[in-house]
Amino acid sequence: MTQVQLASVDDLDEYPLTIEDRLDSHYFMAWERRRWLNCDMRLKGTAECRALYFDLINISYDQAPVGTLPTDHAVLAKMLFVDRDHFSQLCRLEFGPLHKWRRVKCREEIRLMHPMVLRSLTEAMSRKEDHRARSEAASAAKRLLRLRSSLAGYQAELAQNDAAVRWIDEWLVKEGCEYRSSSWIERGIARWSDHMLDLTMSRNRTRR
Repeated sequence: MTQVQLASVDDLDEYPLTIEDRLDSHYFMAWERRRWLNCDMRLKGTAECRALYFDLINISYDQAPVGTLPTDHAVLAKMLFVDRDHFSQLCRLEFGPLHKWRRVKCREEIRLMHPMVLRSLTEAMSRKEDHRARSEAASAAKRLLRLRSSLAGYQAELAQNDAAVRWIDEWLVKEGCEYRSSSWIERGIARWSDHMLDLTMSRNRTRR
């Protein structure tokens, strides 16, 4: 029994990850040990099929999109360093090397995906985004602290104004300022003053 579902192209799901989604900094993969020890693939598959199955999971992490495999048995056999015909015979087994791998659309290409691999990758991507968000938040907090300290040297009241500090910070970022020299800080203060003047004039016109 082949484990690769030969559904028509129109019936295939779209793989949620693209070639732009990478985990290049991850040199390990999460492995649910207890789930593996008790799953049908381990309990009913042959030792050879289990070894090839595990190899294919590892190989898929370096593919594009990440977590997928090509559908061509000849290519897969070459990746596994095994004979193509022998590999195809193993794939006909109920618990062969491609157990629960199924075809999906990856934009214009048809590839194989495994739900367990996709779940692990999705969780890893989520952790990556959380780490990035925390890092960016920490960097922003330090940047605001430094800016507040710089502004205090010009005007203590301005440095205590959270709205002013955030507005000037956003203006500096938008202007592409990488090194916040005194001239840039002074320009930011001037732009903040212009901004407040514009707001005041706008309110006055509204009241008329």
